[in-house]
Amino acid sequence: MNVALFNTTTKEWRKLNPVLAKTSNIRDYATINELTVLSNLESHNAELIKEGKSKEQRFELLSAIARYQLEILNNAENIKLLGDKIDK
Repeated sequence: MNVALFNTTTKEWRKLNPVLAKTSNIRDYATINELTVLSNLESHNAELIKEGKSKEQRFELLSAIARYQLEILNNAENIKLLGDKIDK
């Protein structure tokens, strides 16, 4: 899941962030949008496993889903922020 969403493994993140890794994990630094997508990916992954998809197939599908959902959520957030600025 982490590679599909964050483009890194937990092990790689810990190696790159040794101080942070002592007391936290990669998900502690995720945005609300990333956490939402991560939750969705976990559900999708379970369904793909039921369908008998290979690890490679699941990774490709989940990566595409992650990119799409993050783009939608981030664009919606940006539109809301723009609207808030206009209203002021």
